[in-house]
Amino acid sequence: MDKNFLAQEIIRLKKEKNAVILAHYYQDDAIQYVADFIGDSLELAKKAQNTNAAIIVFAGVYFMAETAKILNPDKKVIVPDWEAGCSLADGCSPEDFKAFKEKYPDHVVVTYINCSAEIKAMSDLVCTSANAKRVIGSIPADQKIIFAPDQNLGNYLQKETKRDFVLWKGSCVVHEAFSLDKLIEIYTKNPTAKIAAHPESESHILKVAHYIGSTSGIINFIKTDPAAVFIVATEAGILHELSKAVPEKTLIPAPSTEDNSCACSECAFMKMNTLEKLYWCLKNESPEILIQEDLRTKALKPIEKMLALS
Repeated sequence: MDKNFLAQEIIRLKKEKNAVILAHYYQDDAIQYVADFIGDSLELAKKAQNTNAAIIVFAGVYFMAETAKILNPDKKVIVPDWEAGCSLADGCSPEDFKAFKEKYPDHVVVTYINCSAEIKAMSDLVCTSANAKRVIGSIPADQKIIFAPDQNLGNYLQKETKRDFVLWKGSCVVHEAFSLDKLIEIYTKNPTAKIAAHPESESHILKVAHYIGSTSGIINFIKTDPAAVFIVATEAGILHELSKAVPEKTLIPAPSTEDNSCACSECAFMKMNTLEKLYWCLKNESPEILIQEDLRTKALKPIEKMLALS
């Protein structure tokens, strides 16, 4: 179907059904264009918490839509593609995490929002990359911590906060795909550039970064820093909004180890969502996210603690 027709129909259906489209920065440009709100995990969780819409269309990955449903039990939450998952969430099964947690009974459990509802339900606190330091800072200094499922973010936080962590060994395939050699090669050609990296990246990428922060943090850094050239080490979808905000600046995606079509790092899960899938999702109000109430209430507690701290 024609993209212009699809976009017009999506906008019409939103009004007709009292629906809101929440899209992550990593979505395709066409989806970002029709979205009511574009943000990172924390911003989208806040928006989901406060929306008055009857239907939430979540253009992101599954755990994000689950979070929206946990926060909005009386609203219909739908997704363009049921299979749009996350390597972090998929790599931390409830059965394995339960066994892992039982080894450290005196530890507080902090989980990165990139995990399933079942993992959140086993947590004391949830965090995003934007508020992780604040969440860790809310825990008594002598309290030991389990951090899951991202070991790269955990390692970064451990160094930043000087806290005693036990880390679940999970990682994001997108943020582990950056090539240090290729990055240094680009930087050598652009010596005035500043490198901005997401803390899900591996430590050798973080060591050469001028700024480390969440997706929204990276955007704010690039908007406000006087440098003219930036090398951006996070999913390439961020460049759509950024290029509109700072058209006078040069934005270079950090290169991936793989030789792919964009020579950058893309999330295959995020890119499973398309404008056509978004249209059918809104038209048919399906696939719908459903969560059992006992699981939802357990998962809600650590999310609400996080939002209160944010």
